[in-house]
Amino acid sequence: MAVVLKYIKPVVDFVITSLFWIYYIFGYLLFFFPPYLASFIFSSNREATFQRLNHFFFRGFFFLTRTIIPQQKLHIQEEVLSVRSSVIVCNHLSYLDPLLLISLFEKQKTIVKSVFFKIPVFGWLMKTSGYVPSRAGEDFASLMIKNIEGMRDYLSSGGNLFIFPEGTRRRDGKIGRFREGAFKIARLCGAPIKVLFIRNTDILFGPGKFLFNTCVQNSIEVRLIGSIEPDYENDSFSISGLMEQVRSLFESQNSNLQTQ
Repeated sequence: MAVVLKYIKPVVDFVITSLFWIYYIFGYLLFFFPPYLASFIFSSNREATFQRLNHFFFRGFFFLTRTIIPQQKLHIQEEVLSVRSSVIVCNHLSYLDPLLLISLFEKQKTIVKSVFFKIPVFGWLMKTSGYVPSRAGEDFASLMIKNIEGMRDYLSSGGNLFIFPEGTRRRDGKIGRFREGAFKIARLCGAPIKVLFIRNTDILFGPGKFLFNTCVQNSIEVRLIGSIEPDYENDSFSISGLMEQVRSLFESQNSNLQTQ
C-alpha cells in the first residue's frame, strides 16, 4: 500500500493543485471579476464591497478544499468569528494564512508586500480593497498614508486589520522576531489587540512547495489565544512591552502543543 501511495500521491497532489488554480484563475474571471468591475463602477463604497467579495471568494476556496480533500478538516473557534474593531496579530506558517483570515472576516484589511501592488489586476484589487503596502517608497507613500490615516475610523466601524508580526512564514514552527508595525498602528488607533493562533496550514501547503499535500489527514485550526486592551495613555506603556506580552502568548501556546 505504501508503495502504491508513493506513486499515486504526486499525481493526486498535481490534479488537486490544478483544480485550485482553475478556481483561482477561471473562477475569478468568470464569476467574480464581473461583480468587482460592477462594484468599481457603481458602488458608493468600493472598499467595503471589494472586501466583501474577497471574503466570499476565499470562503469558496476553502469550501472547495474541504470538498475535494475529504481528509482536510477546518476548525474555527467560535470566538474568532466574533472579533470586530481590532488589530489582529497571528503566527504565520503558510501562504494560506492570509487567505484563511480573509475568508473568516467580511470586513478586513491587511498589510501586503509592496511588490504585489505592481501586479496587473491583482494590484488594482488590493488598492481598491484598502489593503496597506508594506513599504512606502516613492510609489506607495501616499497610498500607505491614506490607508493608515483612515484606519481608526475603519476599525471603529467594525472592520479588522490583521497582521503577521513575524513578517514572513516560519519553516520551523517557532515564533520569529516581531516587527513593530502592527503594534504602532494599534496604538495610533487606540485599538484592542486580538491574538490568533493558526495550526497546520503548512501541512496542507508548506513554504517552498508548489503542490498541495493532499493525501494526509489534516486539521487546520484557528484559535483566539489572547485579547489585550492596552492602556496606551499610561506612562508605563511601551511598544516593546506589548510585543513581549504577545510573544509570551504565542510561545505558551507552542509549548502546550509540544506537551500534548
